[in-house]
Amino acid sequence: MRDTIIKEKVLNHPIDSVWNAITNANEISNWFLEADFKAEVGYHYTFNSKEDECSAIIGEVKSASPYTLIYTWIVKDTPIETTVKWILEPTNKGTKLYLEHSGIANYSGDTAIAMFESFNGGWDNCINGLIHYLKPQVNAR
Repeated sequence: MRDTIIKEKVLNHPIDSVWNAITNANEISNWFLEADFKAEVGYHYTFNSKEDECSAIIGEVKSASPYTLIYTWIVKDTPIETTVKWILEPTNKGTKLYLEHSGIANYSGDTAIAMFESFNGGWDNCINGLIHYLKPQVNAR
């Protein structure tokens, strides 16, 4: 069983626009989940889905240096902690986004497989949501 999900994407957006989109609670709430979030080490955040069948995500920000964000990821009411890492790098045309979600093997047996599949598809949707959210910023220039 694979333990880590990795997503990489080059975005045609300035690095500061992408950074703000993944670290600002108002922006996160627009493209991802309703967020109580601050990119401050030690901040205990909550992501809430608008869908009833989805559990809240809670965790703690572990690192928030320029263009690297790391936080724990706990599906509320489960004891399992995983880690999400975002790394942004400037490119000639915009920003390279690297996302890593690790520790999924902390779930046991078939649950680990199901969570890996769920998170993997979820992160694809997340990145697509981020791209869609950022698109008007580029078109407005």
